[in-house]
Amino acid sequence: MVALLPMKDNSERVIGKNFKKLNEIPLFFYIADSLEKTGLFSTLAINTDSEKISELAKKRFGSWVEIIERPKKLCGDFVSMNDIISHDVRYFKNEVDFLQTHSTNPFLKKETIIDAYKTYISSIKNGKHNCVFSVNSINTRLYDKNLKPINHNSEVLVRTQDLDEIFEENSNFYFFSRSSFLNNNHRIGSNPKPYIMDKNSIETLDIDNLSDWLKAEAFFN
Repeated sequence: MVALLPMKDNSERVIGKNFKKLNEIPLFFYIADSLEKTGLFSTLAINTDSEKISELAKKRFGSWVEIIERPKKLCGDFVSMNDIISHDVRYFKNEVDFLQTHSTNPFLKKETIIDAYKTYISSIKNGKHNCVFSVNSINTRLYDKNLKPINHNSEVLVRTQDLDEIFEENSNFYFFSRSSFLNNNHRIGSNPKPYIMDKNSIETLDIDNLSDWLKAEAFFN
């Protein structure tokens, strides 16, 4: 199995976020260390346009890491992650299973990764699902932008714990095969299985902006 960890040099909301030091350690080391400790991945494939990220990764992880140089057409802030993953999936010519995650998930535990991997393998074997991705479960009354109820009837106020379960994609991880991605052009396949996580846990924090970064710093402090 190959772990995909795409990272760009530039970051709009937190400058140099991917390699900015969090508690004295470059941010992407946290998730990369957790991936390595699982013992599940033959390769950590880092797609990047950053020489600094490449140098840091090679120095820390040696031959385990494989740098995929990001072509210019895939550089920039408005490039679809699907296009980047598609490039990486095709980089590996043989059928292989992938985990794709982000440097911005520093608190994701190796135990969770291993358990999600087992869920993925079990799902593939029994033929019920072709991918597994992490979600938060939401049990609150939700509305769309026009204030139309999404998961409830406003005239019947049932208890929130009895509402239909809704999933929020939390971007912590995605397990999929090469063939599944190429068939669907998406990391979430045609028959996905959600891996439910605790949205109130620090483990699910995805550092997207400065306030998220400050939360991560506060956790260490």
